[in-house]
Amino acid sequence: MSAPVIMKVPASTANLGPGFDSLGLAFNLYLTLEITPASAWHFENRSPMLAGLPNDETHLVYQVAKKTADTYGGVLPPLHIVMDSEIPLARGLGSSAAAIAAGIELADRYAGLQLSDEQKLTIGNDFEGHPDNIGASLFGGMVAGVSFGEEAEIVQLPDPEVDLVVIIPSYEVKTEDARNVLPEKFSRQQAVEASAVANVLLAALSVGNYELAGKMMEKDQFHEPYRLELIKELPEARKLAKAAGAYATVISGAGPTILTFAPKGKGADVASVFRDQFTHCDVKQLAIHTGKIEYK
Repeated sequence: MSAPVIMKVPASTANLGPGFDSLGLAFNLYLTLEITPASAWHFENRSPMLAGLPNDETHLVYQVAKKTADTYGGVLPPLHIVMDSEIPLARGLGSSAAAIAAGIELADRYAGLQLSDEQKLTIGNDFEGHPDNIGASLFGGMVAGVSFGEEAEIVQLPDPEVDLVVIIPSYEVKTEDARNVLPEKFSRQQAVEASAVANVLLAALSVGNYELAGKMMEKDQFHEPYRLELIKELPEARKLAKAAGAYATVISGAGPTILTFAPKGKGADVASVFRDQFTHCDVKQLAIHTGKIEYK
């Protein structure tokens, strides 16, 4: 029997405040798959974080792989996949996007599809509905994207030179619940101002003005004001992080994870303050995952 192929897919955050459903950033938390040829499809979910997920062809990874192979005319052979994960589910860290990216990569490799990056993004966007998390998981680093239904565009951006700290609460926030608290429409003035904030955020990041970028990150008007009721730790985390010298503290994706950008070298201090205050949460200092999905 040949040695298994190891695939590592990174976690991701979305939005960075005002970049709602558009900005994504890949992290060094991973969904890991050990892949071997088999006579029938079977999944082993090794991590406690994956407890309760199916072990047969109803698994999301299989569903994505099968649709990808069918869409591009490939034949997907049966595989035995042992899955482990450092990405908690329903916490705003891109667990579903990582699984979708894994399915796309499985189909590409084992059905011999030789997909372009554009084709991978199209499939990922079709499942996710927006390209932020899936773009980050597929291509790494920081991305900005837009979805036009069946079509998506993405741009790879320079990685921000900051320390990253996350607070991961013990409770879940389902994406559907986080979207249900959002307004159905905005006034023209609200839309103009909220879009301008996102534009200035990107401009500030592009020139390394992290003080201004942090200011813009905390001025979102699209989603954060409405999600505060779901994520009770955010106001206190923001205050503590500022006192510790951080640039910005925002909701990661739909939450409840909270993400802080801090100056290089300050992340450990911020993490220490968070651990003292939020003893019921998991606090991690993370790094940006650069490059595409890794194989061993």
